[in-house]
Amino acid sequence: MKINKENNVYTVLYAAVLVVVVGFVLALVYQAMRPAQLENIANDTKKQILAAALIHPSGDETVGALYEEHITDSYCVDSKGEKIAGVDAMEVSMAAEVKKPADERRLPVFVCQTDKGVKYIVPVAGAGLWGPIWGYIAMDSNGRNIYGAYFGHQGETPGLGAEIEKPAFSNQFDGKPIFGANGEFESVLVVKKGQEPTDRAYVNAVSGGTITSQGVQKMLADSLEPYTTFFKNLEKE
Repeated sequence: MKINKENNVYTVLYAAVLVVVVGFVLALVYQAMRPAQLENIANDTKKQILAAALIHPSGDETVGALYEEHITDSYCVDSKGEKIAGVDAMEVSMAAEVKKPADERRLPVFVCQTDKGVKYIVPVAGAGLWGPIWGYIAMDSNGRNIYGAYFGHQGETPGLGAEIEKPAFSNQFDGKPIFGANGEFESVLVVKKGQEPTDRAYVNAVSGGTITSQGVQKMLADSLEPYTTFFKNLEKE
């Protein structure tokens, strides 16, 4: 029986079979590449966590090996500073947690051993001018002072708001306290030059990136305050 290739039915069937075959091949490729994609995502997260503690791969060092060497423990706590059983800190999205009331949040903690002692690294998440911003803050073992910081963004303007990811901005946070003289939580302010306060810890905002800088300030306040009891417990220990 001769097939009429000019028939509409043939055209439709041919297109349908082609779509199924291509879809099947793409699905196979996706499944084959998925483990590598997940590993890359995990390694990028680990790299950001380590960067907050001022640890960066060098030479032949891999992020995975460096992470295993320095991150000695990870867990989640609640707003009372108590550990939450059965929750993997790496699986918790801080972007989702900051949308919840403080007393309902799962708060990830990564314990990092550095050449300057133990540091406690926590994630922060917020919004910039054009999209999400995020980061990790490493706290000294006393829970009062920032040891290091890392910030990232999704779509801030190059040369302006995007400068929050540069060391010139994040390095300003090193050594900044997050508690006032009265012992209450006081997040670090991000202010324009010439507007520096005399009674609060602050860093200089990104030039030309006012809204992104304000986003960083709000992100730190919203993300870190629920950790207050946990940080104070560290000082007692």
